[in-house]
Amino acid sequence: MTKIYTLVNQKGGVGKTTTAINLGAYLGQFGQRVLLIDLDAQANATSSLGIDKYGVKKGTYEVLIGQDSILPNILLNPKLKISLLPSSPALAGAEVELIDMEKREFKLREAIKPAIDRYDYILIDCPPSLSILTVNGLMAARDGVIIPVQCEYLALEGIGQLTQTLNRIRSSLYPEMKIRGVILTMFDGRTNLSSDVVKEVKKFFPNQVFTSVIPRSIRLAEAPSYGLPIANYAPEAGSAKAYAALAREIMIQDGVKANPDQE
Repeated sequence: MTKIYTLVNQKGGVGKTTTAINLGAYLGQFGQRVLLIDLDAQANATSSLGIDKYGVKKGTYEVLIGQDSILPNILLNPKLKISLLPSSPALAGAEVELIDMEKREFKLREAIKPAIDRYDYILIDCPPSLSILTVNGLMAARDGVIIPVQCEYLALEGIGQLTQTLNRIRSSLYPEMKIRGVILTMFDGRTNLSSDVVKEVKKFFPNQVFTSVIPRSIRLAEAPSYGLPIANYAPEAGSAKAYAALAREIMIQDGVKANPDQE
């Protein structure tokens, strides 16, 4: 059964796109068929996988507004073992165009249906805002929402706002929506602050925080400029090992066995 997870946090700079790319890359390395959907008009996930966002002829925008179907627009990178529905700056126009459409919150959920059976995991990378695009991402999160949280003080403020948003979506549109888990990112073991944030987040989300914690890393920050996930750019880095551990943790919880050749 395909797992569909949406990565969301309306606060920017928390490692959401970085997590979508690198979690997806390691799931692919462990033998899973992975589709990453770039639902952000900034198209950072697209750029980070080596694709020129200004050269994208068709992608999330056309699929979302119903101009084209999803399957012809998915790009596969066999070397990186990940498929991508790319984004481009054109996606910003969908914000306006969706306003007058019926069932506008459900457009992505409907659009991805033809692709579901072709993948083991579909990861949706939302924009860092509460927009109609983000709502579409949440409505498509059949198996839950993954929330990356930066290990810094201001991140705690963002958690309260995000929780309110998720509760509003539950009450008005999608009562079954659940939190799949919280990922702690940019952890710096040298500071008391990072450790304090970890404790607070665990209090806020009891039994929902993944064991794998992503450390702050220069190599991780460099990888997108080379169009590569950390698994390909610097597989021996601590952050690479952390994302590998996260992918394993999610697969184990999902009851999915890694390809033995990729363990």
